[in-house]
Amino acid sequence: MHDRIIIRGAREHNLKDIDLDIPRNKLVVITGLSGSGKSSLAFDTIYAEGQRRYMESLSAYARQFLGMMERPDVDHIDGLSPVIAIEQKTVSRNPRSTVGTVTEIYDFLRLLFARAGTAHSWISGLPMRRQSDDEIIDGIGELKSGSRVLILAPVVRGRKGHYRELFEQIAGQGFERVRVDGEVVQIKKGMKLDRYKTHNIEVVVDRIVIKEGVRARVAQSVESALGMGSGTLIASVVNGDADDGDRLFSRHLFSAEDGISYDDPSPNTFSFNSPYGACSDCNGLGTKRELSEQMVIPDASLSIQDGGLAPLGKPRDVWIFSQLTAVGERYAFDFGTPLGELSAEQLEVILRGAGDEQFDIVYRYKDREVQYKHRFNGVFGHLWHTYEQTSSQSSRKWAESYMQQLPCPECGGGRLRKESLSFRVAGKNISELVEMDLQTLRTFFDDAKLEKRQSVIARPIVKEISERLDFLLNVGVGYLNLDRSARSLSGGESQRIRLATQIGTQLVGVLYDLDEPSIGLHPADNGQLIDSLKRLRDLGNSVLVVEHDREMIEVADHVVDLGPGAGELGGHVMGSSKPGRLPLRRNGAVSLT
Repeated sequence: MHDRIIIRGAREHNLKDIDLDIPRNKLVVITGLSGSGKSSLAFDTIYAEGQRRYMESLSAYARQFLGMMERPDVDHIDGLSPVIAIEQKTVSRNPRSTVGTVTEIYDFLRLLFARAGTAHSWISGLPMRRQSDDEIIDGIGELKSGSRVLILAPVVRGRKGHYRELFEQIAGQGFERVRVDGEVVQIKKGMKLDRYKTHNIEVVVDRIVIKEGVRARVAQSVESALGMGSGTLIASVVNGDADDGDRLFSRHLFSAEDGISYDDPSPNTFSFNSPYGACSDCNGLGTKRELSEQMVIPDASLSIQDGGLAPLGKPRDVWIFSQLTAVGERYAFDFGTPLGELSAEQLEVILRGAGDEQFDIVYRYKDREVQYKHRFNGVFGHLWHTYEQTSSQSSRKWAESYMQQLPCPECGGGRLRKESLSFRVAGKNISELVEMDLQTLRTFFDDAKLEKRQSVIARPIVKEISERLDFLLNVGVGYLNLDRSARSLSGGESQRIRLATQIGTQLVGVLYDLDEPSIGLHPADNGQLIDSLKRLRDLGNSVLVVEHDREMIEVADHVVDLGPGAGELGGHVMGSSKPGRLPLRRNGAVSLT
């Protein structure tokens, strides 16, 4: 195995046919003036050749989809390891990509909550628990003596359809009655529902009167109902008095006080990229575009006549002003009244419409008038219609200019369903954890008090999370939080996050190319960054850093100095040695490093 990367005849960009030996498994800094050829050597020569060789190792079938990379302008490179470049560029433009997903810490958090989270009711906040079959039987048996109870197996919950085949299947199993949308009916041949309405359907498994000696029958009915209802049943008391109502029982997580149950959690339950976990209102983004009244009416002292409705401008002979005229006649306002002087009701109908109320609207076409009777959807309705229906990018951007991003009202910016946000670890839900800065989150896991069973399950997961948090803290990004959008990160922050991720992968025998990782970093954090690079080296990797920082140069195992100038005046190797042995001049030229 070579102990050096041997480069001969490198001429990429402004490199002047250089020959260079770089030691492997060392921290090597390439320095020099801006434009002296540092990136040309590190990225356009060494990294590009490493990528090209990787592509050549793939099958011909795979290469036809990826294409071939051009060979860099170099005579020979030997001793090259697999190369990973960590450049200053945004990690992702995807709005769903966050610091947590990029570093994979969020994946471990999802696993932690799925395995060690405590479920609470989203209604009352009380802890939930699973019920055994015996507990369900006892719960039904404890109802008031003499109560008439229907044992129901829920088979359809809030879905549309006519369900003719389902009724035939239920009848074929020997059941005669079902409860459809709260009404118990007998199954008839050819029975079906309105396919365009949502329905709840429960099978009437048994009708029982609570009395002494009924437990065996209850047990048999419970077993059948739980089997048909996928682990859930309803005991409906039908005495005709104040005790009437449904009691929900479940083998799953269950709240007796609120009558709700949750399915057993899985990592997908806490993923905002999965329909099983994402908030249905914002689709897991945590924010929604909403029209801003302030943007639509920037100056309330102006009237409609003066262009006070910014999206519409001043009145002219177009359909929306014809509609506003009819609305004004009905609601007693005119175009000359300042918008700030209108009543709340008048302003509401202008902006958000009048619902199902219809108006006699006169439209003018050239030299004739036509009257129609229809609804008015308001200025907001006009903007939403344009935003959602138009195929024109310019029209869509016009509508967007009157909108702002606001936290989702359903999940409060937490991205997940209310059920998912009701699971807690040490008193916090997953959204509260990802909103903490990384330093606070690390302290939280140090101090978290878990129950004995939880602690056993959580220990290896928390260890992985803590190690990855330490990697991020060591590269100086402890002020970030896991919910921070990846596309909002600076180039330096993205690079340091990717560096921390690579340290966490524990790869060995790799050549890492980094482009000025200290840029934008406070000098107080520079030592931690250097320690991280050394840790990467000590794993058995070669670390090649393009850098100007003096402290980084001084602690390097080897330094390559390019110069003496920039552009055409650069591209020469001024020195290649340990930091303290760099020559001051070479071939009559003075090094400026």
